[in-house]
Amino acid sequence: MNKFATIPCSVRLLSIGSYVELIEANSRDRLLCGGRVLHAHLVTSGIARLTRIAAKLVTFYVECGKVLDARKVFDEMPKRDISGWVVMIGACARNGYYQESLDFFREMNKEGLKLDAFIVPSLLKASRNLLDREFGKMIHCLVLKCSFESDAFIVSSLIDMYSKVGEVGNARKVFDDLAKQDLVVFNAMISSYANNSQADEALNLVNDMKLLGIKPDIITWNALISGFSHMGNEEKVSEILELMCLDGYNPDVVSWTSIISGLVHNFQNEKAFDAFKKMLTHGLYPNSATITTLLPACTTLANMKHGKEIHGYSIVTGLEDHGFVRSALLDYYGKCGFISEAMILFHKMRKKTTVTFNSMIFCYANHGLSDKAVELFDQMEATGEELDHLTFTAILTACSHAGLTYIGQNLFLLMQTKYRIEPRLEHYACMVDLLGRAGKLVEAYEMIKTMRMEPDFFVWGALLGACRNHGNMELARIAAKHLAELEPENSGNGLLLTSLYANAGSWESVNGTDYKFEFVSNLYTEYGWFTRLFITLEAVNPTEDSPLTFETCVQLDDRREPEVVQLFWETYFCNVEGNEVGDHEWDNEGIDDWYKGEFAQMVV
Repeated sequence: MNKFATIPCSVRLLSIGSYVELIEANSRDRLLCGGRVLHAHLVTSGIARLTRIAAKLVTFYVECGKVLDARKVFDEMPKRDISGWVVMIGACARNGYYQESLDFFREMNKEGLKLDAFIVPSLLKASRNLLDREFGKMIHCLVLKCSFESDAFIVSSLIDMYSKVGEVGNARKVFDDLAKQDLVVFNAMISSYANNSQADEALNLVNDMKLLGIKPDIITWNALISGFSHMGNEEKVSEILELMCLDGYNPDVVSWTSIISGLVHNFQNEKAFDAFKKMLTHGLYPNSATITTLLPACTTLANMKHGKEIHGYSIVTGLEDHGFVRSALLDYYGKCGFISEAMILFHKMRKKTTVTFNSMIFCYANHGLSDKAVELFDQMEATGEELDHLTFTAILTACSHAGLTYIGQNLFLLMQTKYRIEPRLEHYACMVDLLGRAGKLVEAYEMIKTMRMEPDFFVWGALLGACRNHGNMELARIAAKHLAELEPENSGNGLLLTSLYANAGSWESVNGTDYKFEFVSNLYTEYGWFTRLFITLEAVNPTEDSPLTFETCVQLDDRREPEVVQLFWETYFCNVEGNEVGDHEWDNEGIDDWYKGEFAQMVV
């Protein structure tokens, strides 16, 4: 550990500085047992309550995942001034306990303590990761009130926060309001543009930066690579790599990981593997982020073997010991259907973390092994492992898939009361799905109405799917209306609603539906693409004055060659009695029979 590890704490006393080093060593290596022994010695020695020692113990317990123990030490501090709160809030934010950070700040505020500049970045980091824009904006107001807006580090944190919640315009306002921008602030704004699919704006800002005499660094170039890579602009990525080299910077592991991430994001899996090999030929070795980025590309049938090769590589290089790599491996084996391998890998882990527990619960949930998921959740809770929002997303998913309504409802309540985790959109989507599968549609709708945030398409989609399964047309209309506002281009929602009307025999309602439908034939042509034909219900259900004709279909989809539309037409429309192939006009009776028969089955 270090030179002090050999000194028996129960035998002799050390200086305060030596004890601080010992606590830091235990904290750095996550040595919970050793740290507890040291803590006990400090208590019996009467120095555990010294402000400097107590602050280090708080950090130690948080980094070991024991927030409640950290809180006990914090509460016993004789002088809970602003420095103690800085330590507590900062330690929680650094170690991923974001909700706890915000809760501690609210408590600090109630005690009448003023905002400290050192706390602001931690609070903004927490609100950014929780996607809590309202809290972030409140902190921004306090920053202005306390005149912290000239602090470059705080400005960078504000830009990051607004970027993460998708408010790039506000991020730019914060950037422009700073009297003098430095490299750190420029990099924050460039990353903001890059992460929100505005890589061209990021590149323009780099040019502005150069005009001001500020030279881009490796972080600047990597942000641009990440932005263009995720947009799928491979040509621009190559151009940035050249500019980067001309500027005196060679691509590093982060650069290559960003390229691989972008290729995987755009389903260019083979190119991602090629980039990985090219990185190795340049003498660069992947880190845990590279492995976790590449593994999702291995879940397709053609690339499954690559996943095991990467697993082998991570064992040889020691990267398998990283928590996020283990989690990615569990996710890979689970998605590939190798549940036995996932279970073996999980049980072989000497130190299981919240991340690995979450991944394994998700594996069980997605394979219908809900009993095992609940059992593992109970085990996780019994061992004292920290439960986070993803833990409850995983277990609620398992309950939803298995129809464990009572258990799911209790866990949803437990999450809020015992663990003080505010429900997120994904939790509500799971609960709506859970209640919907059980036929409790009214209860599901009432839950949506009580949500503190605006429901997204997953929440309304879960309700619409449940309405279809249980034939509730009234709630289906409400869900479909909200989905149409959220996803105006998604024809699938309209298909679900139309199917519901068709099954109920409500053809008048079908004719009144405003959705546009997209029919995709499975006819693969010699040109190597699928026929896509967009038609409205009015076109499907023509009048005597406006019959549906082959020429109409060609006009509706003028991007395709006529012979391909002909193939689509003959396959889907010309098999109705009384309509020969090549005779492209239908009588109303023929199409009405088809519409209520074949079409109704097609959209189910």
